[in-house]
Amino acid sequence: MRRLVLPLGLAASFLSPLSLWVSPASAQPAATQATNQGALDDRGSLTLERALALAEARSFALAAAQREVEATSGTVRQAGARPNPELGVSVEDTQVETRTSTLMLNLPLEIGDKRAARIAYAERGREVALAELAETRAEIRSQVISAFFLVLVAQERVRLAEASAEVSKRGAGAATRRVEAGKISPVDETRAKVEQANAELEVAEAKAELQSARQGLAAVWGAPTPGFLEVRADLERLPERPDAATLMTQADQAPGVLLSRLRVEQRNAAVDVERSKRQPDWALSLGANRDNELGRTQAVVGVSVTLPLFDRNDGNIYEAAQRASKAADEHQALRLQLLARLQQASTQLSTARASASALRTTVLPAAQAAQDAATKGFEAGKFGLLDVLDTQRTLLQARVRYLDSVGSAYQAAAAIDRLLGR
Repeated sequence: MRRLVLPLGLAASFLSPLSLWVSPASAQPAATQATNQGALDDRGSLTLERALALAEARSFALAAAQREVEATSGTVRQAGARPNPELGVSVEDTQVETRTSTLMLNLPLEIGDKRAARIAYAERGREVALAELAETRAEIRSQVISAFFLVLVAQERVRLAEASAEVSKRGAGAATRRVEAGKISPVDETRAKVEQANAELEVAEAKAELQSARQGLAAVWGAPTPGFLEVRADLERLPERPDAATLMTQADQAPGVLLSRLRVEQRNAAVDVERSKRQPDWALSLGANRDNELGRTQAVVGVSVTLPLFDRNDGNIYEAAQRASKAADEHQALRLQLLARLQQASTQLSTARASASALRTTVLPAAQAAQDAATKGFEAGKFGLLDVLDTQRTLLQARVRYLDSVGSAYQAAAAIDRLLGR
């Protein structure tokens, strides 16, 4: 038996890889890196840049996408592995003197570029994982920007509601003094107090909306409760983006479109894999036969091949081809949908900017001047309480509308950035 093992061992040594693959140290996920840094937190005043850094460092969705990229490295490595040889031993006769022993080493030989097709398919899968990582990062960035400006607008709503409540309180106080002086009816005092109660209710509703927005922003990076006290940004500086025609030219570089295109390529690579399986593999057998009765050892060489008489892998090829066509159709549908959404977001941004600009430069100053004049005139006895309440309500509606326009502008800009992966 030793005479048989030695030549086969030498043959196996020539077939073994020249070097062993050493796996690189896997990268730490984003959440772990943030823990090691320990520098990022959400306490105090929060800027948009810091909110984005927090989401980048702590997002488990981003860490999961990174893990998928790392996993595809193993897929590519495994796709390049060659089939293992097989070692077989057979013994004829139980008597040592008349025994015949055969030791065979079977070497599978892949035909039809199967290994190259597998590697190409695995590499397309890695590219898809990288594109999914980029899309996840763009999605998280968009969520942060959207949630951040929701908080910012909610903060302004609270300040606006508190200012309105203060004005209502002053108006109610003035009405009380004028009733005591016998200058107006007690009915006007009641109306002023009702207006004050409504203003205080709006303050409570605005604070509840702010708390909900703060929790939504903290949830983006996985915090159970918001640690920041406020967010800081300039609401007067409205976002700007290129016009719709320019945005359309950038659509093909959007993460969603790139991901869809890579999935089409991956499906086409899957078709090549299935087609390569049509070619039957060969197997080369090398061995030795020891006949103890005759006292001699003979070399044994054999070749085997699968005959593709019944199974030519036609069904799998057809399935892969149809799925590739489906992926191509989905790519075109997604691209058209992205163009439509870009057009819609661009129109929304343009409309919101125009509305906010008109309100800030024309409507708000006029409403504020009217409200100031009515309040002073009421305190001097020149105007009635209804005039004051009417101007106050008009100013409040104009300010709320302005905040709605600003918030709509930032939401539209965030949608554009999300679609284009900025």
